[in-house]
Amino acid sequence: MDIFLLICGFLLCCTGIIGSFLPVLPGISLSWLGLVVLAFTNAVPANYWVLGVTLFICIVILILDYIIPAQGTKKFGGGKAAAYGTSIGLLIGLFIPIPFGFLIGAFLGAFLGELLFVKASTFKKSLKAAVGSFIGFLASTFMAFFTACIYLGIFIYQVVIHWNNFF
Repeated sequence: MDIFLLICGFLLCCTGIIGSFLPVLPGISLSWLGLVVLAFTNAVPANYWVLGVTLFICIVILILDYIIPAQGTKKFGGGKAAAYGTSIGLLIGLFIPIPFGFLIGAFLGAFLGELLFVKASTFKKSLKAAVGSFIGFLASTFMAFFTACIYLGIFIYQVVIHWNNFF
């Protein structure tokens, strides 16, 4: 059973890393669940301090994931239309068979959202809002990716130091 939980936890951590880029997967939450699954094994003693601190960080990252792109959009003069456009463009970009389609989609979504749905918006203002939204998206994505990688590192560290307990 421990090996099954080990594999499930590892897959959750890896899926969390992928999910830090894809909006359809709750990336950092999946990575944290990987740590929780590892704590359920008999081979690795549960460290509630580590789980508590990583849960707190997970919650903070989840909150910042919504705040940072919106603040990037606001800072560069964009509004809700650009923020919504970023999310919609990101989802559409996932299905476009080109490299980095989700990034291109996020940028174009913010640009078109601001240009088409804000009456007072000009091309230049829409482009500026799209850049802000895109920078905010990249910042929050990097933050989630970095944290998910740290969680995978914690997972691997725990497995390595308790390796003999699995077999």
